[in-house]
Amino acid sequence: MAVLLSSLSFPLTITGASVALPGLADDLNASPTGAQWVVTGYNLCFAAFLAFGGSLADLFGKRRLYVVGVSAFLVGSVLCSFAGDVGVLVAARLLAGVGAAVATAAGQSLLAATFDGPARARVFGALGTVLGIGLTFGPTVSGFLVDAVGWRAVFGVPAVLAGLVLLLCPFLPAVPGIGGKQVDWAGGFLFTVGLGALISVSVEGPVLGLAHPVVLGAVVLVVVSAVGFVRVERRRCAPMFDLALLGDRSFLGYSLVAATMMGLLVPLLVYLPSYFIDVVGLDPAQAGLWMLMLTLPSVLLPALGAAIARRSPRLLSVGAILVTTAGVAGLVTIGPEATPWTLLAPLLLTGTGIGVTTGVIDGLAISSAPTAQAGTAAGLFNTARLATETVTLAAVGSALAFLGGGHLAGGGFTDALRTVVIALGCFGLLTAAGAHVLLRREVVAAR
Repeated sequence: MAVLLSSLSFPLTITGASVALPGLADDLNASPTGAQWVVTGYNLCFAAFLAFGGSLADLFGKRRLYVVGVSAFLVGSVLCSFAGDVGVLVAARLLAGVGAAVATAAGQSLLAATFDGPARARVFGALGTVLGIGLTFGPTVSGFLVDAVGWRAVFGVPAVLAGLVLLLCPFLPAVPGIGGKQVDWAGGFLFTVGLGALISVSVEGPVLGLAHPVVLGAVVLVVVSAVGFVRVERRRCAPMFDLALLGDRSFLGYSLVAATMMGLLVPLLVYLPSYFIDVVGLDPAQAGLWMLMLTLPSVLLPALGAAIARRSPRLLSVGAILVTTAGVAGLVTIGPEATPWTLLAPLLLTGTGIGVTTGVIDGLAISSAPTAQAGTAAGLFNTARLATETVTLAAVGSALAFLGGGHLAGGGFTDALRTVVIALGCFGLLTAAGAHVLLRREVVAAR
């Protein structure tokens, strides 16, 4: 119950921030770049510390690190609720993202260490359902909260949930750490610095210009961190990521599929509610209801995806990307006069591709790796997906701000959003082709 409750609060704070963006930007007089960091900063820390948090949990004990992670998330969320400045809000979101990452990794490790056999399958099935519910209904619940209480409520409610989780923590089993296990401090540091620098380039590049010393310095930092990370991981006996897994075509193909789906979905989750509120003229509650057209298939369609995967995993993988890409590209007709009927087809198509792959691609990817490397494969798979999601979100936010003339409203927002969905459509087509080649070659090699 503790892990399920915390797992519900983490996606809720991601989708909630998207609905709260227009209100908090006005209230705190935040620039488009500053408002963008409210969302991107949380995702950045979540992606950067997820695998690192798992290593720390193995070393220091799963319950102990779970408590640390939930506590950090609670403190960060409370600070978000009372922030009077966008800088404080972004810093609080960074802290909450680190806490969520550590608690997610430690919580899942705690479940795996506590349950065996059919019980473990049921528990992780329930975990997937809760995550799907948080993703699906997060925008809708957040919209009603913003309407009823204000934007600060979308950070306050997850804080309350985290507080309830801490009350349950003394009753959790104490799973001790593994003596003698080494943490890949160097790999974790280089990965975090490199990802942070890459996000900074995506966010600040369009604003400052690619020739600005700050942006050029960040580019250099990305390259140096990437080279150093690869060298460190290849030399360590117990690396944070086993890069040899990237030589497995099936694992690489399924990871590409999962990363693509999040890269297409998350920017829409974040910026469509703002468009509905600022341009179409909806209130936050109405915007949340409209978002159900996009998110509801994630709860309804995983079983269909599993059935398709049993017949042809490649058909599911490539087909899902193409369906989602068609839906995203269909949003090119969006405008101030949009109605649920004009958006129904593109949003449902996008959500359908996401829905049939939810949880299914995870299983295919991890199953394609050797059993002894299942844990390492899961960490690398989830980090690749989250990192791609974060980079795409940052790039889309910067593109919208740049193309919209520095503000997200009116015709400038519409033209910018139309350009962005075309670019996302091209991205989807390229990755669909890549997944087709990777998974086809693996099938041919197997035969």
